[in-house]
Amino acid sequence: MTNHWVDIKNANVIVVMGGNAAEAHPCGFKWVTEAKAHNHATLLVVDPRFTRSASVADYYAPIRTGTDIAFLGGVINYLLSHDKIQHEYVKAYTNATFIVNEGFKFDEGLFSGYDEPGRKYDKSTWSYEIGADGFAAVDETMQHPRCVLQLLRQHYSRYTPEAVSNICGTPKDAFLKVCETIATTSVPDRTLTFMYALGWTQHSVGSQMIRTAAMVQLLLGNMGMAGGGMNALRGHSNIQGLTDLGLLSDALPGYLTLPRDTEADYQAYVDKRTQKPVRPGQMSYWQNYPKFHVSLMKSWYGDTATKENNWCFDWLPKLDKVYDVLQVFELMFRGKLNGYVCQGFNPLAAFPNRAKLSKAMSQLKYLVVIDPLATETSCFWENHGEFNDVDPATIQTEVIRLPSTCFAEENGSLTNSGRWLQWHYKGAEPPGEAKPDTDIIAGIFLKLRELYKKEGGAFPDALMNLTWNYRIPHAPAPDELAMEYNGKALADLTDPKDPTKVVLKKGQQLDGFAQLKDDGTTSSGCWIYSGAWTEKGNMMARRDNSDPSGLGNTLNWAFAWPANRRVLYNRASCDPSGKPWDPKRTLVYWDGAKWTGPDVPDFKADSPPSEGMNPFIMQTEGVGRLFALDKMAEGPFPEHYEPFETPIDTNPLHPKVISNPAARVFKGDLEAFGKGKEYPYAGTTYRLTEHFHFWTKHTKLSAIMQPEQFVEIGEQLAKEKGIKAGDRVKVWSHRGFIKAVAVVTKRIRPLMVNGQTVHHVGIPFHWGFKGVAKSGYLANTLTPFVGDANTQTPEFKSFLVNIEKA
Repeated sequence: MTNHWVDIKNANVIVVMGGNAAEAHPCGFKWVTEAKAHNHATLLVVDPRFTRSASVADYYAPIRTGTDIAFLGGVINYLLSHDKIQHEYVKAYTNATFIVNEGFKFDEGLFSGYDEPGRKYDKSTWSYEIGADGFAAVDETMQHPRCVLQLLRQHYSRYTPEAVSNICGTPKDAFLKVCETIATTSVPDRTLTFMYALGWTQHSVGSQMIRTAAMVQLLLGNMGMAGGGMNALRGHSNIQGLTDLGLLSDALPGYLTLPRDTEADYQAYVDKRTQKPVRPGQMSYWQNYPKFHVSLMKSWYGDTATKENNWCFDWLPKLDKVYDVLQVFELMFRGKLNGYVCQGFNPLAAFPNRAKLSKAMSQLKYLVVIDPLATETSCFWENHGEFNDVDPATIQTEVIRLPSTCFAEENGSLTNSGRWLQWHYKGAEPPGEAKPDTDIIAGIFLKLRELYKKEGGAFPDALMNLTWNYRIPHAPAPDELAMEYNGKALADLTDPKDPTKVVLKKGQQLDGFAQLKDDGTTSSGCWIYSGAWTEKGNMMARRDNSDPSGLGNTLNWAFAWPANRRVLYNRASCDPSGKPWDPKRTLVYWDGAKWTGPDVPDFKADSPPSEGMNPFIMQTEGVGRLFALDKMAEGPFPEHYEPFETPIDTNPLHPKVISNPAARVFKGDLEAFGKGKEYPYAGTTYRLTEHFHFWTKHTKLSAIMQPEQFVEIGEQLAKEKGIKAGDRVKVWSHRGFIKAVAVVTKRIRPLMVNGQTVHHVGIPFHWGFKGVAKSGYLANTLTPFVGDANTQTPEFKSFLVNIEKA
């Protein structure tokens, strides 16, 4: 979330799209009701189903699953053609004025530089024109035919209300009603916020869906504003912490990145990531990359990491490709992976194409599962009749289960959607032999180190030299780990303005990431978490909810990364002179000497407006990107591509390019997609309030509230298929089938798309063959093995099925 949960109360318009907060995030949804009750906010819900969120909305618009870019592209076209943008904000704080390289083109669904055999782009033309001064060229009038605003206008001119209705199935009047309401926030004293979740991320174009909404917010001047922003709703708290701490295959903590195998030179690796400003006066915060990276390596390797050995850079893995979970299971499926450690993850239920996953794990020599529960993954080799029909005798995989604690059985912190690190305390002792994950990983590490020391082995340096100075080596304490992430001074640190003044003594905890150095005198296990545990103590454990501004920025409640900032890009809440666009929404302002206000400034607090430093300091331009340069796999402008399984079997915008030409898909799966003739209905998965992912089918009360697997279909489809409420039905895709109870509902209605009727089949995903709830089929039996090109997130929300009475 660029903002945070409480801040939602400040919005005038709330769009819930790509999510269903009332059902999936009921505690957070109270801030929507606060906005409606006390701020007279308008709630818009755009969803294939009439959800519980829609039931309390001021307006609901239906949409075909997987077509959100077409809908939002139509919103962009509406805002531009009706002159409903915040002009001063757009000119000052976006790249609308920047001139794009002359070689950039878009034609019939493809951007310039496409490599069809490789299914990827050469992105060299997706760049700015560079002037004689070495900086990106701009046109302040925004009339140049290649300036971003004009290219944006041209690109989305195709997304007319008629085209949107034809692609999305949204009635034209409903679409225009949403546009009109959104457009009311193009003035400085009204804001809109987007709330989204897996309904956007779990598509082959999921990242671009989110980006399209962010572009809408930039045009409206809603980024950096109280009650504005892009608010991603995490499925549970530590999904945010997972990405923060670098648990993705190509990441290091704090969103640093691992080197590729072509980056053997440390200086070249650092220089590539130490981005230089492309406009005068901008900060480009990634110029600090060496400070973050060196401090991380000092945290890991201590005195062993020195300037002479490039801070142990050679010990980092060098990636030849991105080893996301789709890639890992592809290797497993092809017999090219021997072992897999699965920690806090249930892939047999949570990843696509269960049949492929089951066959893949059957190729392993060993599978280690670290989890509090007996999951479907840990029991994939067991025969559970129709729900997991396998022959254990044919599966030779050695499965080792290591029972771990759950969060309520240990001290520690959780990072929620709003980037808040909140400390919690153990509520109960773990049962049986269950151990905290840290103890289990520590035990494995210490045993490996012992074996290396005794027997030797290939490349021991990275393992043998890892610092491990915990009070109890086999059981690192959460407070030790938290302090390590925060970082400390490894030598006396002095004031940059007064070298004679010692700010921190050697061994003391850092106050924040601004104190990090690239000379080896500081350590930090995760730079964005620096400030969470300082010499003042555990900032995450604070519980002072005082709110002087009334905006919900409770700065003494827990710790928000980065730097305890509650609203990202808050410099954008002021005009270029430092005066708030809306005094009622003051987050920061220039008082003549410094930036101050009820939030922590998202830039240098002593940088006067006259220096011209812009709000988006993580970008080399200092502005928000309407044109994304080379950062997205599919193109610098989001473009509508159909899901890989589409009921209309074409793309009405450009039939030559139907689905994402750069999506994450493997050659063996390119022919494994169903067609609309055989599978005519659009399937989509979702979650229920009464169940929490796959966990609560192990608890009796939740199993009583939602005891049995079901699927939802509309009344017209039910009538056509002769299905009544309560009937058992079979739902099948190109990959397999499930059986469940039919819920016939008015909440799903047919949509007219490209001249044909499209029906949706809604499939909750909580059931499986483990737990106390009635056994059910795994919903991912139906879903295709394809993912987003940028994040590799699977396309769970759009696929094709057929249905009949069982």
